[in-house]
Amino acid sequence: MGINNLLKKAVLMAVVLTCLGCAKSVAEGLDRPKLVVGIVVDQMRWDYLYRYYDLYGEGGFKRMMNEGYNCENTMINYVPTVTAVGHTSIFTGSVPAIHGIAGNDFMIDGKMAYCCSDPTVKGVGTDSEAGMMSPRNMLTTTIGDELKIATDFKAKVVGVSIKDRAAILPAGHSADGAYWIDNATGRFITSTYYMEKLPEWVVAFNNKYGGKDERQVSYSTYGNLITEEMAKAAVEGEALGADEVTDMLTVSFSCTDKVGHEVATHSPEIREIFVDLDKRLADLFTYLDQKVGKGQYLAFLSADHGAANNILMLREHGIPADGFVASKKAKQLDDYLKGKFGVEQSLVNCISNYKVFLDHGAIKALSLDLDDVKEEAIEWLKGDKQYAYVVDLEHASEASIPSLIKERIINGYHRLRSGDIQMILNPANYEVSSEVIDKGTTHGVWNPYDSHIPFLLMGWHVQPGRTDAPTTINDIAATVCSLIHVQMPNGCIGNAVTIN
Repeated sequence: MGINNLLKKAVLMAVVLTCLGCAKSVAEGLDRPKLVVGIVVDQMRWDYLYRYYDLYGEGGFKRMMNEGYNCENTMINYVPTVTAVGHTSIFTGSVPAIHGIAGNDFMIDGKMAYCCSDPTVKGVGTDSEAGMMSPRNMLTTTIGDELKIATDFKAKVVGVSIKDRAAILPAGHSADGAYWIDNATGRFITSTYYMEKLPEWVVAFNNKYGGKDERQVSYSTYGNLITEEMAKAAVEGEALGADEVTDMLTVSFSCTDKVGHEVATHSPEIREIFVDLDKRLADLFTYLDQKVGKGQYLAFLSADHGAANNILMLREHGIPADGFVASKKAKQLDDYLKGKFGVEQSLVNCISNYKVFLDHGAIKALSLDLDDVKEEAIEWLKGDKQYAYVVDLEHASEASIPSLIKERIINGYHRLRSGDIQMILNPANYEVSSEVIDKGTTHGVWNPYDSHIPFLLMGWHVQPGRTDAPTTINDIAATVCSLIHVQMPNGCIGNAVTIN
């Protein structure tokens, strides 16, 4: 009996030691990069990878395409395709219906609000409203938030961009810092959401590079330079990638969007800004090779949206194209509804992101039925041949429209923030600022020119390769989280791409 007990104890001890040994080996074998670098190029159509391919050097876009993995068929699967939504969706792996960032501006508690506006915080490095920003309107976690959680909040996460929303939303809720430009001073700032005063490295950076006006920063190659230099300063100042805990840096190049809006997709200025950006990327990667170690960081690159070809250019070559003025259409619709229901009070709040926002407060105060108002509005809008479809957002699943467009409408609809009616325009039709169509462009619709974006990965554990298999913007976060062995963000609907 005693011998049997001793044998049982010996077997049990062996099992325990084996389990402990397995646990130890798993812990010791957990392999993560020193640094994750998420790069977003604002208003970068997928085809810019190839339109300027012969003008690119070997160290930027080409390096990512040749040394890394290229997902050629990555699409945005929601509307509207705008900056705040794109940056949020890349880093959350989610869609507006879930993460709540329904546009650059959207409805919160019955009032239009800016995506990052937060009256509870103050600017740091500025006394202006430019600093009153935070990620609080975003309802889900990001890659950076999940990396923080996975490392017991030891990882450092920093976001950098000229635009506030392009720095704040990618970095996430638990970021150590997000930095953006105050256009009034040309200096990088942040808010009290993150800290009470600027770090010394940011002060030093501003002393060296600050003071340029918005035109000099946002509409020229200088915008690329200052973004790259700020990214390198963040790596140096925060010691990102310098220890055994994986850190994350998010970088958004935004002057590409500013220039694109002004001069459209086939201008010399766009060519110049992207060829210059290629040089900035090459320089950034060389710096990271030396500072963090080649193969020791994981870099990925995508875009928040694309852009339409200019209406005048398309017309010149016989391609149907047109524009509409949202403010004018909103007034016309409001005048019609006031006459139809015999009221003097406005019933239309605005048209934004190709959506009609009705004034629910006014409709209720006048004892009108919201569904009746929507029905009349939809029928009136259908009279304009420029709109291929006009959809009641609350009943989008019942609409007789192509399934791909229906999915994107549903994914983009947050019931508390997204308005009431979705307008789907004919291809190559987009919102313009006036009846006189200029040489610029915009974005925001479901069509491939706005929704087909690049998705490149390079570096740590990424073997060269490419795929034409369908992927979505939501797959980016899922893929990165899979590669670095952390849980995907809590609203993620994407699937990890198999990197061969």
